[in-house]
Amino acid sequence: MVRHNKDANSSEHDDRSSRPRRKQTRRREDKDDEPSSTIPTGDLQIRNKMVRQLFYAKLKRSKSKAKLKERKERQKSDGPKEEPQTIEKKRKRDETWVDENDQETLDDISNDELSSYFTRQADGTEPKLLLTSQEGFPTSLTNKFLKELARVLPNTTYFQRRHHPIKRIIKKMNQLNYTDLLVVNEDHGKPCTLYISHLPEGPTMKFRLTSARLSKHLRSNRGKSCAKLTMRPEIILNNFNTRVGIRVGRLLAALFPHDPQYKGRHVITFHNQRDYIFFRHHMYLFKNDKKVALQELGPRFTLKLKSIQRGTFDAIYGEYEWMHKPKHKMDTGRTKFFL
Repeated sequence: MVRHNKDANSSEHDDRSSRPRRKQTRRREDKDDEPSSTIPTGDLQIRNKMVRQLFYAKLKRSKSKAKLKERKERQKSDGPKEEPQTIEKKRKRDETWVDENDQETLDDISNDELSSYFTRQADGTEPKLLLTSQEGFPTSLTNKFLKELARVLPNTTYFQRRHHPIKRIIKKMNQLNYTDLLVVNEDHGKPCTLYISHLPEGPTMKFRLTSARLSKHLRSNRGKSCAKLTMRPEIILNNFNTRVGIRVGRLLAALFPHDPQYKGRHVITFHNQRDYIFFRHHMYLFKNDKKVALQELGPRFTLKLKSIQRGTFDAIYGEYEWMHKPKHKMDTGRTKFFL
């Protein structure tokens, strides 16, 4: 009887010891059936994650070195160089694109509201600007931005609007022979919108104003504010190629007087790129016959056209020539621009 019990206990122990082994073998079989997480590298498969990462980093470095070697060989060779494919070069020219000698566009330009300025029929008078803010009292940042803008734009008066309506201001401006009205609105304490209205017949354009920086915040000025511009600057207008773009460029050019004074060496640039107009104010200095140094004086900001309205500013009964609509209606592609 005792031997029988020992044999039974030993058989039960053997069964218990054999069961987990069977489970382990099953688990191993299941793991072998699962798809491996290794990434094949040709004929080699690396299971260790750290070794695999090091191998791929080494492979990536070797590929970049090979590309750099090919690029240097192409630069040394006399073969044709490939031009970079940018979004500007992929731009789709539509029916609004204007050539230099387009007779229809020239006729429109000669008969628009700004023709008296460009043909110098205004008895030699220079543009006279009035700069103001939205109704109420502007914040400190907007007030400083307006004062710096008044220093840069020649013959400009900064007027604190407070609670005066725009129509009453325009009526008074016509009596005092002002030519343009500029209104800067703000949002969350920062300038956000710019209105430019040409007097007395218009047009009025609305721009979204972003990336406004004061002159003392620019690295080239080293914390100094911009001094008042006493000489007539040179004006540069870049990439205004459509009918709408030419109209915008003519309005911006009409803010400045004719015949720039080259002795001052001041340049104001309106550069259009992908329908964003970048405003920059520089002073240049000739170091020698070949080298020229540029210093940005500021302020700087970016404009994006939102609408063109006929006549002076009228928010209720104004007639719009052009208006930027939501993205799903006008911005149908990255290579389609309007200026």
